[in-house]
Amino acid sequence: MLYIHNLDYHPTATPEPILQRVNLQLAPQEMGMIVGPSGSGKTTLLEILAGLAQQTQGEIRWRDQVLSNLHLQELAGLVFQFPERHFCASTVIDEVRFGHPELRLEQIRDALAEVGLENIDLKASPHALSGGQQRRLSLAVQLIRQPNLLMLDEPTAGLDWSMRSQLAKLLAKLKQHWTLLIVTHDPHELEAIADRCWRIDQGRITVTKAPGVANTGVE
Repeated sequence: MLYIHNLDYHPTATPEPILQRVNLQLAPQEMGMIVGPSGSGKTTLLEILAGLAQQTQGEIRWRDQVLSNLHLQELAGLVFQFPERHFCASTVIDEVRFGHPELRLEQIRDALAEVGLENIDLKASPHALSGGQQRRLSLAVQLIRQPNLLMLDEPTAGLDWSMRSQLAKLLAKLKQHWTLLIVTHDPHELEAIADRCWRIDQGRITVTKAPGVANTGVE
């Protein structure tokens, strides 16, 4: 179980906190979704949970263990918005293996199969793939690391309705084995498969959907 307790983030260069007293929890094999407009603090929260930024105060725990930045970098995987812009290898196999040269071909094929890319040409350029395939590849890159928490920043951004629907089906499948946390400003394709939802506005989070509780409305 992921616990976030009274988390604040207030860089010295900003007059107001970016995140204020954030509290949430997410159980294994659940999908949580944080909805909010641009500038509301949702991407910053993911960066903190990925160990890329340090909260000003508050506590992050996985089960009973308080997590440091180093722990978070090992525990969490983050798929950035427009992840295809971050591809740096010339082939699919090298993209998945990047930073992990010890990976066996079987492990790479298993990760690709989990995201529906079992028939992809491993020698193809990541930049030659369709938009939907690129998003799937970016998920495989993170899944190969076996993260306890897989986070996605605006995963449907830039995709047409068909690709968005396919991605939603894939995420519904992945949450059977993984714990997912998604931030978005447009929840419509994902709302039905989310187990927990929050609304974030000016750095403050409120619960809009919890397990066993009727949805109170996610805009």
